[in-house]
Amino acid sequence: MSIAENIKNVRERVNAACLRAGRDPKEVTLISVSKTKPVSMLMEAYEAGERDFGENKVQEITEKRPQIPEDARFHMIGHLQTNKVIDKVVLIHSCDSVHLAEKIEKEAAKRDMIANVLLEVNVAREESKFGMFLEDVIPNLKEIQAVPHVCVKGMMTIAPFVDNSEDNRPVFQKLNKLYVDMKSKNIDNGTMTALSMGMTGDFEVAVEEGATMIRVGTGIFGSR
Repeated sequence: MSIAENIKNVRERVNAACLRAGRDPKEVTLISVSKTKPVSMLMEAYEAGERDFGENKVQEITEKRPQIPEDARFHMIGHLQTNKVIDKVVLIHSCDSVHLAEKIEKEAAKRDMIANVLLEVNVAREESKFGMFLEDVIPNLKEIQAVPHVCVKGMMTIAPFVDNSEDNRPVFQKLNKLYVDMKSKNIDNGTMTALSMGMTGDFEVAVEEGATMIRVGTGIFGSR
């Protein structure tokens, strides 16, 4: 199938998941994970209507950004080792510690801008993954809120790699529960609107459990 057909297929599956959950499909942003893929493939997705692209290397964003129309939006979804990318992306999905937020703050202050981030949460407590644990999110958020050039827009998780997507439902439920709790107690200062969770293998379950952003690579561009 072509990239355009793959996108149509993913969007139809998102719509069906929203219908099952009683949600509006407009609440879900599809991020086409274009890491390692050439600009020609990004342009195919762009021409099929996609505007949000996920990359995990600063260098790739820097190279691709000038070659893509200006209304395309890049998301940093990989582990952040340098903060030089903050003025090239709309959102950093991988703020996994107060320490990293402070580093992002320094770069954002230099540029006199606000960096929008998601807190990366290691819900399943996998040793191989980055991210804070669920119980650390609220204390960490309170510290990060004191930093003037960083705005926390929500949370992100990378669920375990599983054969059956249902196995990840509890992971998504736990993050959504924390998100709802934080909003009801207004711990989030009203800035949090995003739950980035779900990838090619489990995005339908993630949508049913409240995801507002899904990160789909293989399902759009084929295997790496």
